[in-house]
Amino acid sequence: MLKLSEIFLSIQGESTYAGLPCIFIRLAGCNLRCKYCDTTYSYETKFEKYSEDILKEIQQYKPIKLVEITGGEPLIQSEIYDLLTILYDNEYEILLETNGTIDLEKVPDYVTKIVDVKCPGSGFEDSFLTENLKHISLQKDEIKFVISDRQDYDWAKNFIKKHDLQKYLILFSPVLEKLESQKLAKWITEDKLPVRMQLQLHKLIWGKDKRGV
Repeated sequence: MLKLSEIFLSIQGESTYAGLPCIFIRLAGCNLRCKYCDTTYSYETKFEKYSEDILKEIQQYKPIKLVEITGGEPLIQSEIYDLLTILYDNEYEILLETNGTIDLEKVPDYVTKIVDVKCPGSGFEDSFLTENLKHISLQKDEIKFVISDRQDYDWAKNFIKKHDLQKYLILFSPVLEKLESQKLAKWITEDKLPVRMQLQLHKLIWGKDKRGV
């Protein structure tokens, strides 16, 4: 049985899938406490469901077949692998958002991983499991950096260079109300950095504090 925070249908606000209708399965619990976390409510369990019951619930959103499993940190619950299998067997396209601190080796290849690398502004810049770079697909997975300030930007830029990640799908996202998007855009273009800048589309549409969207 999985511990959950919420399940809902919305517009995907981040990643290269931004703008698409997407079903969100937010699992409860996290092994980090990032300073800028915007989903602290996910730390606590709101309800529990078996994977089969989660499938039944999201089937109400037919014909949408894009689903994101997020948190919290979804990989701290071992039962997630049963959920991944059930979703795949029912022909869902699966996105998994994870903070990069837990081994990705067991995540199936059919899952698109969106892997966060925590910068200093999070308070957890040493949390990333570098062995996970072996399990991130050059063709389909995405690596995300959430940027709080110039220090974070330079740190992320150096991380990309150090690990030779220039050909991967790299996302840079500014922390809302902490870093102006114009500044981040200026830094990226000045450095001609081969990354995709993203804003949190759902917050632009519904506001920063709206839940279940």
